[in-house]
Amino acid sequence: MTKTTYQIKLEGHLSPLWEAEFEGFTITQAEDGITCLTGPVIDQAALHGLLRKIRDLSLPLVSVIRL
Repeated sequence: MTKTTYQIKLEGHLSPLWEAEFEGFTITQAEDGITCLTGPVIDQAALHGLLRKIRDLSLPLVSVIRL
């Protein structure tokens, strides 16, 4: 099964310690206060699970982009 890469932008800067929560994703911080999570997602169910995790952690979602 082919994985699709997504870029998920969150408001605020996340510590690199969050990489354990988002295994397989690269966390980068922009100067404008946005954090980008970039990584592979196996299918739509996995994407929805990731978005649920973001919601449950009360992280403000800015955008989700399929790369």
